[in-house]
Amino acid sequence: MSDARVPDRDRLNLRADCARCFGLCCVAPAFSASSDFAIDKPAGTACTNLRPDFLCSIHDDLRDRGFSGCTVYDCFGAGQKIAQETFGGRDWRRNPEIAGEMFDVFAIMRGLHELLWYLTEALELPPARPIQDQIRRAFDEIEGLTHGDPDSLADLDLGARWADVNALLLRASELVRADVRRKKNELRGADLIGKRLRGADLRGANLRGAYLIGADLARADLRLADLIGADLRGANLAGADLSTSIFLSQFQLNAAVGDLATALPPSLTRPAQWASRPGGPASGRGPDLGLAPR
Repeated sequence: MSDARVPDRDRLNLRADCARCFGLCCVAPAFSASSDFAIDKPAGTACTNLRPDFLCSIHDDLRDRGFSGCTVYDCFGAGQKIAQETFGGRDWRRNPEIAGEMFDVFAIMRGLHELLWYLTEALELPPARPIQDQIRRAFDEIEGLTHGDPDSLADLDLGARWADVNALLLRASELVRADVRRKKNELRGADLIGKRLRGADLRGANLRGAYLIGADLARADLRLADLIGADLRGANLAGADLSTSIFLSQFQLNAAVGDLATALPPSLTRPAQWASRPGGPASGRGPDLGLAPR
């Protein structure tokens, strides 16, 4: 939909800009040594790979060095928002007295920014026009909350905000999928781990919160499928058509395996690790700071 009223994700800073952050995703969450992370790291402690300038010293070799979890993480721009606006450019190293509060509200801001990402997409969906005013009001409210001070952010009931917005997103999803919905494609929260779904017709499927870890979705038709909260770690998306999938995020793609034939929505970027042919499964999960509904 071409509509000047639809917010622009770049203008809203809903994409991560690490150069304007203070390495918050490398400090705030805890990591556990696993196939995703090479080390244990307590919450609030800086990763050993974080440089003094708050950038990663092994950024180009994260997967080879055992940090695939980092490559699939997306803060939706919350990092730079907290760093540059909420705390006015003060960083946790030179101002250790704000560190704990900064790390706590980072998780809140990430949740709000993720909501804005989904609400922005909902405003772009023509079939959702009957509820566009409601979506717009929800967007304006959430966007306003992101400009709050640290105390007001810390006091937010993020779970309640997600519940309210999720009801709208679910209604938008139903409107979008109305013409292609089939009973067999109501797969919300389904356990599809490792399932062979190669070439499957999943148009308009409700895959909200579905577990698709390691599933073979090569050449599957996922147009108009709702993928919010779906776990796509290691899923084979080679040649799959996700061109009009709804509520798909960059970190979901980063955790999957695709190729140059995978059709993506225009708002998302083909992950750098995707080659012309799908490789081994990407196991990385990344630090879990989101509340995407299942």
